[in-house]
Amino acid sequence: MQTQSYRLQETEFRSPEETKAFAFSFHGSGGTLFGIQIVNLFLIIITLGIYYFWAKVKVRKYLWGQVDMDGDRLSYHGTPKEALWGWLKAALIFGIPFILLQNAPGMFGAHIFIVLIGGLLSLILISAFIPIAVVGMRRYRYSRTSLRGVRFSFRGRWRDFARIFCSSMLLNLITLSLYSPYYDVRKAAFFFDNTCYGNSRFGFDGKGSDLLGKYIVALLLALPTVFISMIWYSSLKTRYLWNHTTFQGARFRSDITFGGLLWLIVSSVPLLIFTLGICAPWVKVRFLRYYLGNLTLTGYLDFNGIIQDAREETATAEEIGDFLDMDFDLG
Repeated sequence: MQTQSYRLQETEFRSPEETKAFAFSFHGSGGTLFGIQIVNLFLIIITLGIYYFWAKVKVRKYLWGQVDMDGDRLSYHGTPKEALWGWLKAALIFGIPFILLQNAPGMFGAHIFIVLIGGLLSLILISAFIPIAVVGMRRYRYSRTSLRGVRFSFRGRWRDFARIFCSSMLLNLITLSLYSPYYDVRKAAFFFDNTCYGNSRFGFDGKGSDLLGKYIVALLLALPTVFISMIWYSSLKTRYLWNHTTFQGARFRSDITFGGLLWLIVSSVPLLIFTLGICAPWVKVRFLRYYLGNLTLTGYLDFNGIIQDAREETATAEEIGDFLDMDFDLG
């Protein structure tokens, strides 16, 4: 008890000199990423798609390894074998049933009513699997990500996210999207509160009501500003969500601005259009550099007190997310 009391007092009365701003940055280059993707594309073609799983892991290892936190880089430990095995299981669980429901009635000349029922059931199947995919992707990817040799993990359950997702979609429909800020905050709270680095958890303390007024303003100005107001809201929301995220009492801070994000989008769209997407790797790197270059974590971090608490996860839900064309992070 005396030891615990001493540690508590030591934490409470820590001097300001012991706090530190941990800066994030991204060191990757568009040219290197382009080279990786060109080689990947060639190998995917000559292997009739089999190399896709090796290609995905190769890109992810590169991107993760370019993320820097105050001199320390992230590492990705997923393997092509895990991705391939996860895809095979995802195909059996989700892919084949979805394709059959979507296409089989029409292929066999079924009555239009049966075709519509099949399409409706396929939509229900997608809706049911979205929470599983979203949570499963995080559980797998975080379990394969490390910093300073310590793994991350995600402890959220898909059933809990399903309740948030389904209720929020209904409320968004009823309120004509005005519930959207509350959903964004509920989602961020679920994701951050269930994310761990070793044995230490992240935290989130935002409120949807803080964003509601600004969201209404952005909606009202959407048409007059050709939706530029939504870019303003996106920058504001990103700052808000990060600025209300904590780790071990230290607080994240995002300094992205509306002007910076607007210029990034306006200057990137022509690159994608006029090069027919060839410049996509450079655009991705620009966005990562901007978002991470404006992110810091300020406070006292007890790295010595963080111990390994890795969780083993499979890639099945990760590959279901691929079927649904979902992504949420660097990969």
